Amino acid sequence: MNYFVTGATGFIGRFLVARLLKREDSRVFALVRPGSEYKLEALRRRLGVEEQRLVPITGDLTRKSLGLSKRDLDDLAGQIDHFFHLAAIYDLNADENTQRYTNIEGTRQTLKLAEQLQAGCFHHVSSVAAGGLYPGTFTEDMFEEASGLDNPYLLTKHESEALVRQESRIPWRIYRPSLVVGHSQTGEMDKIDGPYYFFKLIQKLKDYLPNWFPLVGVESGHFNIVPVDFVASALDHIAHLPEGNGQCFHLTAERSYNFSEVMDIIAGAAQAPRMPVRLDNRVFNAVPGFVKKGVNALTPKALINQLLESLDIPPTIVQFLAFPTQYDNQRARAALEGSGIEVPDLESYIQQLWDFWENHLDPERDQRKDELQPLPSLPDKVEDKVVLITGATSGIGKASALKLARAGATVLVVARTPEKLEETLHEIKQVGGMARAYRCDVSKMESVDDLVKEVLADYGRVDILVNNAGHSIRRSVVNSVYRFHDFERTMQLNYFGSLRLIMRLLPSMLEQGSGHVINISSIGVLTNAPRFSAYVASKAALDSFTRCAASELAHQGIRFTTINMPLVRTPMIAPTKLYNHVPTISPSQAADMICDAIVRQPKRIATSLGVLGQVMHFITPRATETIMNTGYKLFSDSAAAMGRRERTPKRISREQAAFSRLFKGIHW
Repeated sequence: MNYFVTGATGFIGRFLVARLLKREDSRVFALVRPGSEYKLEALRRRLGVEEQRLVPITGDLTRKSLGLSKRDLDDLAGQIDHFFHLAAIYDLNADENTQRYTNIEGTRQTLKLAEQLQAGCFHHVSSVAAGGLYPGTFTEDMFEEASGLDNPYLLTKHESEALVRQESRIPWRIYRPSLVVGHSQTGEMDKIDGPYYFFKLIQKLKDYLPNWFPLVGVESGHFNIVPVDFVASALDHIAHLPEGNGQCFHLTAERSYNFSEVMDIIAGAAQAPRMPVRLDNRVFNAVPGFVKKGVNALTPKALINQLLESLDIPPTIVQFLAFPTQYDNQRARAALEGSGIEVPDLESYIQQLWDFWENHLDPERDQRKDELQPLPSLPDKVEDKVVLITGATSGIGKASALKLARAGATVLVVARTPEKLEETLHEIKQVGGMARAYRCDVSKMESVDDLVKEVLADYGRVDILVNNAGHSIRRSVVNSVYRFHDFERTMQLNYFGSLRLIMRLLPSMLEQGSGHVINISSIGVLTNAPRFSAYVASKAALDSFTRCAASELAHQGIRFTTINMPLVRTPMIAPTKLYNHVPTISPSQAADMICDAIVRQPKRIATSLGVLGQVMHFITPRATETIMNTGYKLFSDSAAAMGRRERTPKRISREQAAFSRLFKGIHW
């Protein structure tokens, strides 16, 4: 199979070329400008392929037939199965003439060359920018409906796609990636673009504010973000499907994020202040016009531009912060079905993006006074380590077990149900991980003792203990008066079970001179959440023990980390159907917090809202109590808590929705 690729040494191009060359008997002919052959040579060495499989073709995107020599034209005629056109200017700051000449005229000449070479199919890598600033959902079949094309970048991406649709005399396929960021595994990126423009701002916030300091964000715009490895894999797969000519494919994520969500996710990776409180952009529509004019008059444009420049944010990017378009990817999703190619959640790889930017792209990386050695990676921390996780067959525990096994740890999965243990073991083996299952009811002390004996006999040690198994009860104190067993049950599992494990494993940890205990606590311990007196009290007991033990054992190499988890969408919260309508984090996000704890070994990991709640209870206890009491009165005990059958409410009230979003992650 022979391929011709423009933009082969570009960011997406080099990952696509790598995938094409993995195909049997494949050869790639790559267009390179005179004097840039060294870039292709570097790519060849990186991929470890022979010269005859990655062949440079000297030319220029803006010349007739791309400037190919007659010999190259004759040699390649009728030999190209797939022609990929990736070369273009992806820069909002480039001047209009340069963009028009490269993106539009370059596409015209590229298309003519593909026709001249009688290529089997012309694959045009466009962009969702071709839809302009369309107000709504832009589908893969839409094109003429594009609107708001005043910006040169949007206009040239639209017009270059129009050339392919209207003038191509050979079969064609069009691909529209959304905002492309670095590699989801390595974080590799070649330039500052898209969300990276705000990394410096977040870094400055990290420098000047404590990470628990809460910020207010604005829920504005729609940002659809995909990693480069997904785009390259999707391109390679869809291009080789027998069906698809004359069609467009949106290489986009299933969901978009608003501006505040993107900033908050990045801030989480940077350990910078988060944005627990977010205002709907429509709030500003209520501001009187004369007030807006007054603010604009008092804030000179030059001053704003200077501020943005100091943060490495181009002023042109501001107009896209309220980006109105979302994208339907039904056709691309169907084409990728069964391939195993899918877009990971931004939260699952944002740490890799941040670390790569901080170590390679930050323009001040050599001058920063607080520059430290980069943190070790998760594989560095868990390779050859034995990690024991309780409650490991669902929710947070299962997601953590999979992540840690994939990173190279030997994971000991502990739970009560044999069938679920076997299912989890199978999933871990599917990702190439090492694991062993142990059946144990952590609420029974003799069962814990037997577990520890068996584990130490099998492995001799446990390096990292994750006390994740827990039981939550959501019931008001007044409805618990005759249910003293609620408090006994939560203490038995959440406190005594975890404590028994720690105490039984502690001697072996002391003997080896190292060990890390991670206790999964709750944001409720910090915020004193109503209706969770039994659950929070049991977690608070474990927190208190942990602080005391950490003070005694620090000099003996034993580390303790408490994670005050916000509300997580797991089977534990399923009985409360109200939670189907309030903001939660995913088990994968919660597992990332555990992985972060293993890498950094901090004393505590908590959301900024949780820390703020603790501070407010200390500084203004009466006012904070009033807020929590308001939440208590706004919500009610579930039917399950009252001994009745629970039904999922069709919707929650506007007040409940607003309150739950304002205090995202807190249990109500």
